[in-house]
Amino acid sequence: MARLTGARPVATHRWGCATAAFLLLLLTVQAAQKADLGGDGTAATINHSLMLLQRLQELLQNGNGSDVVLRVRTAASEEAKVFHTHQLLLSLQSEVFESLLRNQSIITLHEPPETAALFEKFIRYLYCGGVSILLHQAIPMHQLASKYRVWGLQRGVAEYMKTHLASESSQGHVVGWYHYAVRIGDVALQESCLQFLAWNLSAVLGSAEWSSVSVELLLLLLERSDLVLHSELELYTAVESWLSRRQPEGPVAARVLRAIRYPMIAPSQLFRLQAQSAVLAQHYSAVQDLLFQAFQFHAASPLHFAKYFDVNCSMFLPRNYLAPSWGAQWVINNPARDDRSTSFQTQLGPSSHDAGKRVTWNVLFSPRWLPVSLRPVYSDSVSAAVQPVRIEDGRPRLVITPAMSSPDFAGVSFQKTVLVGVRQQGRVLVKHAYSFHQSSDETADFLVHADLQRRTSEYLIDNSLHLHIIIKPVYHSLIRVKK
Repeated sequence: MARLTGARPVATHRWGCATAAFLLLLLTVQAAQKADLGGDGTAATINHSLMLLQRLQELLQNGNGSDVVLRVRTAASEEAKVFHTHQLLLSLQSEVFESLLRNQSIITLHEPPETAALFEKFIRYLYCGGVSILLHQAIPMHQLASKYRVWGLQRGVAEYMKTHLASESSQGHVVGWYHYAVRIGDVALQESCLQFLAWNLSAVLGSAEWSSVSVELLLLLLERSDLVLHSELELYTAVESWLSRRQPEGPVAARVLRAIRYPMIAPSQLFRLQAQSAVLAQHYSAVQDLLFQAFQFHAASPLHFAKYFDVNCSMFLPRNYLAPSWGAQWVINNPARDDRSTSFQTQLGPSSHDAGKRVTWNVLFSPRWLPVSLRPVYSDSVSAAVQPVRIEDGRPRLVITPAMSSPDFAGVSFQKTVLVGVRQQGRVLVKHAYSFHQSSDETADFLVHADLQRRTSEYLIDNSLHLHIIIKPVYHSLIRVKK
């Protein structure tokens, strides 16, 4: 551990020169290891880099040859943490330290408590090029890397955050990471967090971090049609809880409530909300027109309703609902083995007029379907009868078709979405989602990067493929009737 307290004179110039020579030797050895060995079969690389890293750790721990003293202070404490370090190492890793150390050897740095607590880890990274962090340490470590312009560490922490979104924590962390990514302008991290929240929203709605969602993030989520959750009622209940805790101003509450897709909620549930929801009673005037339209939508024939109202808008578009009336879960054991099929039923549409009508769907899964360009080609030539084809040339295929046709389908198209559940950090979550074009029975990119032959594939859970197939009925506007 670095020397943290006590006075210590700055090391002599002799020690600084020794450190510089030591590092120069290190760089020379590394360059020599990469040099061309001339094809000599007797050549070998002697690698003692681990030993060298150990020596660097000892250099930091013991303060041998120190020529720089860093004093780290926080506003909450009068004591300073003291680190005896080496100018060359700090300057090599950080252009900020390179500038600070040009004309001084004792520097006082002011840090907030959360970054000061990690400063020793940060300095150790500068010496050894590695650091271990926990979920709650990601943001302060990224702040240190950004402040002192240690770009490799900054990129490493950002990548850590993107690959640990699924990790379970007591208070949650993805919402906080999203807000941090917005503050620093990291668009890639923003998108990773936003997609994770959208596809695993039910896990977030019941967590402690839901109340910390900002207005901006909430509105971004509410406008998305790819949210994965049990039902629109579940979303309304979570929004109601958020509004009760945050108590935003009237215009903000109105914007949030108007983003709920009330036609996707059954009339009986809408009646109950009107009678029991304190939030809805408080802001009833802001959504009264939407509730009235929702009741009209459920009361009329979809074909008749579509003549008078524009149903080609988000209000009438289902999200990715996991309730049984919208799809089915399908667990395929040992999916690389052979073709499989299944069938299930969904409600014809979200309107109560279609509540009693069912559509039966047939699903075919093939683990080794071959595109036309890779199928065997037969020839009259004796020398080339069959073009050889490898099993691994094929790719998985999923075909979803209705088992029947009906006049009730008029004015309705069906969007299909397939969710793939994966196990990450010990939790089963959605990481992959495949959407079908309205006119297609399959999607070209389904599991295109999956290796189902490998038992350790991230697409498999205990050697099984966990799918959830969702059917989203979409009504289309017909000829408008003049009112």
